[in-house]
Amino acid sequence: MTEPSLAKLSPLARTEAFCARYGLRLPILMAPMAGACPASLAIAVGSAGGLGACGALLMRPEAIRAWAQEVRAGTNGTFQLNTWIPDPPPVRDPAHEAQVRAFLGRWGPEVTEEAGNAALVDFDAQCDAMLDAGPAIISSIMGLYPPAFVARMKEKGVSWFANVTTVAEARAAVVAGADVVIAQGMEAGGHRGTFDGDTAEESLVGLFALLPAVVDAVGQSVPVVATGGIADARGIAAALVLGASAVQIGTGLLRTPEAKLAPAWSEAIGKANPEDTAPTRAFSGRLGRSIATAYVKSAAGRDAPRPAPYPVQRGLTQAMREAGGKANDIDRMQAWAGQAARLASTEPAAAYLQRIWGEAQGLLGGALMSAT
Repeated sequence: MTEPSLAKLSPLARTEAFCARYGLRLPILMAPMAGACPASLAIAVGSAGGLGACGALLMRPEAIRAWAQEVRAGTNGTFQLNTWIPDPPPVRDPAHEAQVRAFLGRWGPEVTEEAGNAALVDFDAQCDAMLDAGPAIISSIMGLYPPAFVARMKEKGVSWFANVTTVAEARAAVVAGADVVIAQGMEAGGHRGTFDGDTAEESLVGLFALLPAVVDAVGQSVPVVATGGIADARGIAAALVLGASAVQIGTGLLRTPEAKLAPAWSEAIGKANPEDTAPTRAFSGRLGRSIATAYVKSAAGRDAPRPAPYPVQRGLTQAMREAGGKANDIDRMQAWAGQAARLASTEPAAAYLQRIWGEAQGLLGGALMSAT
């Protein structure tokens, strides 16, 4: 759209334009949550008219292609594929890692010296697999895709949605060719998408401060999607009034039956007030927002060693996390959750999204969108 027309649209007209552009019936995106994005959830979101998603960080190329095939077989809805932009190689410190291993031994199985050597899935191979899968949208987090890959996306007609956490990151994404900017407030569950992982704590901006600033910076010509702490109609309506063209929901979907979440994690989300979550590096070495479990609190204590860098810390905590999952023990699980966690619904995902979008339209004074 041209710059003046997007700036002048009402909130509902802006969402209608966004939905028409991306083949949606609801201006709601499923967050691409690595490790918590089963095809069943994306199918339910797509069937409701929203945008399904796959966080492919942990997936090998064949798994990415299989996920896309399963979603296509289950719905006509569109979806986004997402992976992280790699960080520079971490600086290793064997003595410090030994301290971390000893600390983690209090919470789970003994951690081997080799655990910190866990390798990442090849980024270039993931990018090739995402293009092969033929999605309408590929999104990024933790940085920007290399120009050569952006050019390949454009050649194939794939739209690029770039997750940002600051105004400066939003401007950089638009210059690099992003079609849509996703503004992630610090309320969001899971990993903080800051481009520079080392300085993530220095840019913890709340969504309702970040969103209008990003819209003012780039949103007259590039649509902005709001994410972080949105899980009901009130959050959707507020984000649209502040200039968003759509919203993205993560934690709000995690208690739906299609998410297939571990019972202890689901129960903890349902009980969590905003202050019951905390930003932590204790699981992966990258900053993320989690339920403030006993492990998270202990890892923030004065006697605890600082976490190793990403992805070394992720390798070191793997045994504990796996043991926690098998035992359904929330205090040893990687239980990501945003600050609006208690608003998460146990309804079927399609019913939940349709309900909150209908309620949001009522708050905005609009008629219900056609379900056709």
